[in-house]
Amino acid sequence: MTALLFAAVSAAVYGSADYCGGVATRKAHAVTVTVLSQLISVPLIVAAAFLVAGAPGLVDLAWGTLAGAAGLAGLVLLYRGLSSGAMAVVAPTTAVTAALVPLIVGLALERWPHALALAGVACAVLAIAFVSLAPDGERGVVTPGLLASAIVAGVAFGVFFIALDRAGAGAGMWPLVSARLTSVALGVVVAASMSVALRPSRATWRWIVAAGVLDVTANGLYLLAAQQGALSIVAPIASLYPVSTVLLALTIDRERMRPVQIVGLGLAAAALVLVSGSA
Repeated sequence: MTALLFAAVSAAVYGSADYCGGVATRKAHAVTVTVLSQLISVPLIVAAAFLVAGAPGLVDLAWGTLAGAAGLAGLVLLYRGLSSGAMAVVAPTTAVTAALVPLIVGLALERWPHALALAGVACAVLAIAFVSLAPDGERGVVTPGLLASAIVAGVAFGVFFIALDRAGAGAGMWPLVSARLTSVALGVVVAASMSVALRPSRATWRWIVAAGVLDVTANGLYLLAAQQGALSIVAPIASLYPVSTVLLALTIDRERMRPVQIVGLGLAAAALVLVSGSA
């Protein structure tokens, strides 16, 4: 039950971070927002690593490094896909793939969970797809290359979830330190290669800071969930982050919720009930 709680809260915080990052990317380049938000959060995760008991080995740090590289790759590919205007295809494809990859790996490596929990996970995957759907007017032109990028982005996010799960439970928060340092270093290289200036406007900074703090908090919560629960359960639940993003857009931006998204919210609630009922 504790693992489920951590995973559910991490999903809510991930979605909030995505909302803040989305607002920031309206005024600054996506790479700028990604790199700076991750850089800002480095002191926070280092402080958390010292506060939370943990003795990482080289293998744990290596898993963290893989998670950092995969997470950055996923973000770059996702932002590139969203900027194409095909949000209605890119967003759900990426989100569902990010849930399915660790689900499949978890079922292959671990003991299969209770049938009720599997039903909850199935509801979660459907909920992610429905809630992520953008209006038809935002469908844009979908090419095979764009669809492939969305799938690869989802796989990268799935690898991020898997890598943190593989880090030992006794490693504390140190795998996240390794992940964040790796993503920042690679992000700077990407920004330089694309000639992207890391100098956003003053008005954008508050959203970048919020995105960085929320993202690293969500990462920490997911790591705690992964250390205590089954990958096939905690990763799909943590992937429900589009729910909180949509709810924030509904509340703050006064966006209208489509019927299919309402169905998705209902499926997300059903997923949490079913999974918690099997715990």
